Amino acid sequence: MLLNFTPPTPLEYFSALVQSDDEFPLLEAACSIAQDEYPDLDVQQVLGDVDQLLARLKRRLPADAAALQRLRALNQFFFRDLSFGGNVNDYCDPDNSYLNVVLRTRRGNQIALAVLWIELAQGLGLHARGVCFPGHFMVKVNLPKGQVVIDPFTGQSLSREELEERLEPYKRRSGLIDDFEVPLGLYLQAAPARDIVARMLRNLKEIHQSQEDWQRLIAVEDRLLVLLPDAWAEYRDRGLAHAEQGHSQLAVVDLETYLVHAQDALDIDSIADRVANLRREKS
Repeated sequence: MLLNFTPPTPLEYFSALVQSDDEFPLLEAACSIAQDEYPDLDVQQVLGDVDQLLARLKRRLPADAAALQRLRALNQFFFRDLSFGGNVNDYCDPDNSYLNVVLRTRRGNQIALAVLWIELAQGLGLHARGVCFPGHFMVKVNLPKGQVVIDPFTGQSLSREELEERLEPYKRRSGLIDDFEVPLGLYLQAAPARDIVARMLRNLKEIHQSQEDWQRLIAVEDRLLVLLPDAWAEYRDRGLAHAEQGHSQLAVVDLETYLVHAQDALDIDSIADRVANLRREKS
């Protein structure tokens, strides 16, 4: 008997990966984002390439290596021997978010680099996590004698004073000074895998918005709404992108969803006017 098997679309595959926060496959979900731009991408091949890097790294270490020794070996391997680092020449290139490209070029943005670094660190048994530090994604490792925070863009290990210095502009802009001072530790909390993937997608969203690339923006929004179904502002932004593409009916559905669920938003009146205009265009 012949069985009809239709492979999942990239969005269906992504949806299956991110259904549950239990055992969330950060590397696989992050890698699958690139399928919108590279539809023939073999995600499992990319995962295998990372496994090969981990195997190479493990061969450098004795089985009983201490955590600090493993961390030093990882940073030497990743940042110096393989020369992974930030793409300072073209920071806004979408390829900086696509792990298949980052593995080939050894250049990316800090979140893509962090995802690869975390996978290798955890493969070595290190307690490594991502950190949604304001304005710049970080990674951290808990060691027996304390915590190490690293900038994945440069490989630099940051002291408490350096972290405070990086925070200062953000805290001043946000009014978080003097009586409203917030302890540094609150900015260094571990980011859930879902939040890391969302930050990757929002980086791409920002790039596509700035370039008015509405088709690619819609694809990113589709993923964001699978990942964060209650992120009502994403319905608004997808609806506006659909409107730019001339997809009036889809735009109205998304914008009305936003209006129903974001009733206290400051842009309610302007979005309602946009919906009314779209309805007139359809009639």
